[in-house]
Amino acid sequence: MRYLNLLLLVIPVSIFLHLLNYSPVLLFLSACLSIIPLSGYMGKATEEIAIYVGPRAGGLLNATFGNAAELIITFFALKAGLVEVVKASITGSIIGNLLLVLGLSMLIGGFKFKSQKFNRAAAGMHTSMLLLAVTGLIIPAVFLHTHANPAAEPLSLGVAGILIIVYILSLIFSLHTHKDVFRPSQESSDSPKWSKLKTMTILLIATLFVVIESEFLVEGIDPVVNTLGISELFIGVIVIPIIGNAAEHSTSILMALKNKMDISLEIAIGSSTQIALFVAPLLVFVGYIIGQPLDLLFTSYELIVIIMGTVSTAVISLDGRSNWLEGAQLLGAYLIMALAFIFV
Repeated sequence: MRYLNLLLLVIPVSIFLHLLNYSPVLLFLSACLSIIPLSGYMGKATEEIAIYVGPRAGGLLNATFGNAAELIITFFALKAGLVEVVKASITGSIIGNLLLVLGLSMLIGGFKFKSQKFNRAAAGMHTSMLLLAVTGLIIPAVFLHTHANPAAEPLSLGVAGILIIVYILSLIFSLHTHKDVFRPSQESSDSPKWSKLKTMTILLIATLFVVIESEFLVEGIDPVVNTLGISELFIGVIVIPIIGNAAEHSTSILMALKNKMDISLEIAIGSSTQIALFVAPLLVFVGYIIGQPLDLLFTSYELIVIIMGTVSTAVISLDGRSNWLEGAQLLGAYLIMALAFIFV
């Protein structure tokens, strides 16, 4: 975090560039760099809250506010009419959390500990929920290709509503009716370093600046595409998820280094579950409200990488243990998928 703090100096630079309307490309780059430490502070603040409320609810909060940065970015992108960028970022977030974040956590944690344990029941529930979400994403795409005049908007709204309901039910299941089943195998002994007031203040300030920088970032997407020749698909799948998920990267890896793989998995897999079952459906409804319809008709390749990412994570988490090689395997899968998106 100490080195990331240097990137906070980029915030006034981005504001200066915006006020002068100097260079949209530099504005895009400065906004990306600014969001990284801000997202990190959001992650640190939610980590402190996690200590106050406990590891299970804390893991949920980490995933929620880690995704808040990306939700804010995608909202401004949707408002600007960049629908394909938004859908690509949903894909990138799911595979990024499953393969990149979890892969790095298992790899780096595995270098310190020969084998790390985690709750198989929790991992199994998240992967089964992801498979349900994949079903919800596949059905509209199949419907599109098998009907001449598909009712994409009402179908997407219906699927989105069902996914949100199931997500809420999963929270009730894991946090209330079956919370004993999902008790972490490693109990946390950490004490909070920040007061509750300081934690909430930092969280609110970081969120405010993420809102500002997200608008700057979206302003620069078209100029970056036209100037640098980078596709909107690549920005959506790779750039936005990495920037928006910086909190998950740092917190998940930190938990793995502390041999707390339960929390690490809750952040990584839980975040992907939330993106698929809550954030994506929420954006469908938001798009409908603001007059920028967002359907769930993903491309075949996007669906394939989501399916493969989910299956790969499910297979690796079956035994309730992880090691550095499994982390390397997940990272390898992510790099292969990212390489393919470069040439799409």
